[in-house]
Amino acid sequence: MSTSFRRKAAAVTFAVLALSLAGGGIALAQPSAKAPQEAVQPAARTNFQPPVTAESARMAKAALKSGAATTLAATTSVVVVNSNGTKARGVGTVIKYGVGQYEVQFGYVVTSSVIVATVGRADACCIPPAGEISVAPRLSTPNGVFVQTRNSAGTPTDLGFHLVVHLP
Repeated sequence: MSTSFRRKAAAVTFAVLALSLAGGGIALAQPSAKAPQEAVQPAARTNFQPPVTAESARMAKAALKSGAATTLAATTSVVVVNSNGTKARGVGTVIKYGVGQYEVQFGYVVTSSVIVATVGRADACCIPPAGEISVAPRLSTPNGVFVQTRNSAGTPTDLGFHLVVHLP
């Protein structure tokens, strides 16, 4: 009986040793230098749209009234917006809310449309600065699109953009 106990004890000892070495190997594979916390975590991002102003609601209703006479089976609208919120070309009304926050209103309801945007310049010069862009239908404004622009670190930044809205 003592022989089988010694064999089991030896097997358990080797198993514990093997697991310890394997765990140590995994621990050694981890990077030894820790990156600064601000380099690991980008700037805090908000996914909230600012509240709709009375002026924005009035403009949205006026745009819907003016576009209500047209009944298109499918339509595509394109607008190019400068970083300061002015429209360079295209259709729609642009409202700038704050740093990197824009609303573009159209003469038709866009809630079921395909919305695509990219950071871009209005002129033919140069590659635009690196950055990120997000788009969504504007809350409480059925004919509006909300656009947010950020730099590559995730900080809200004013960037020019190109916006395409396709209503099938």
